[in-house]
Amino acid sequence: MEILGLAAEVEAQGRDVIHMEIGQPGTPAPAHARNAVTLAMGQDNLGYTDSLGLPALRARIAQLYDDWYGVDLDPDRILITPGSSGGFLLTFTSLFDPGDRVGIANPGYPAYRQILKSQGIEPALITTHLADGYQPRPDQIDGAGLDGLLIASPANPTGTMLTSDGLRALIEVSERNDTAFISDEIYHGLNYSGRCTTALEITDKAFVINSFSKYFSMTGWRVGWIVLPPEHVARVTKLAQHMFICAPHVSQVAALAALDATEELDANRATYARNRQVMMDLLPKAGITRFAPPDGGFYVYADISHLGEDSLTLARALLDEEGVAVTPGHDFDPDRGGAMWRLSYAASTEAIKEGMARIARFTARRG
Repeated sequence: MEILGLAAEVEAQGRDVIHMEIGQPGTPAPAHARNAVTLAMGQDNLGYTDSLGLPALRARIAQLYDDWYGVDLDPDRILITPGSSGGFLLTFTSLFDPGDRVGIANPGYPAYRQILKSQGIEPALITTHLADGYQPRPDQIDGAGLDGLLIASPANPTGTMLTSDGLRALIEVSERNDTAFISDEIYHGLNYSGRCTTALEITDKAFVINSFSKYFSMTGWRVGWIVLPPEHVARVTKLAQHMFICAPHVSQVAALAALDATEELDANRATYARNRQVMMDLLPKAGITRFAPPDGGFYVYADISHLGEDSLTLARALLDEEGVAVTPGHDFDPDRGGAMWRLSYAASTEAIKEGMARIARFTARRG
């Protein structure tokens, strides 16, 4: 957020900025979704929905699981949430008590830690490594005394995915240790190296969280969903009633229409795939060689320790000297983030090419 604010100041001075810091698509909600909202505004008062969400939306999401994964899913296990953030809050509240310990990968999405801490739950950081694609290993979970394990595949900030076997191994070791399993699948649909595996292909005991923010390009609409184990549906529904009443009705209308905008959304993904390749090709030419190739999402998490200064200091200098905004790694990894940048390739291909050219000039000056 600091870099985003500084970038706005630079742009206010009339300078051009290439945005590689923002964790959201550079495209709007699908046209089909926006048209559906226009129609609904003239025909419906858009009042409260059922706390589980619109039945038609839940049924269509269930169909998505069949289409993408071959999973036969009961729509009554799906609860529509105000973004994935609402899904995490409901999940943590339902599963854990103050003082419980939940394992999360380090580096990882910083809001996991903060939401857990806000509820008196201890985030147990699992130090992950480049050789493992920055994903946790089963031996790091076995006997660790965790009450829960949260994984993300594809992950933020790394973009790496677990294989089906890797995901299964983590689920199995969690079940042996009586550790609740939570799967963040928000970047599903944005995969470039093999297909995404949902935890629901392996178990019905996992809490699975997803959102319309990334593949469906609807960040500001604040609509997501949880797939719940059958025995947790009533409990989480009651929590949702008290915390949120329901997800925004208008956003649910848009989400339902977005599920049928496959052609437009796949065109967005094709742009990200091109951008990913541009970044893979040009990062080494800029002297940045230590990163895990991203399997999905739209980020690269790169080691820039050879540049000799803290990643925030370097990010400020890159913005000032070359007009490129990147995210320092501090928020993702409190211990090692000073050596890392997260670079987003969710902008246009032309912007990514220009941004990489500017980064190469910057790194060349630093030897």
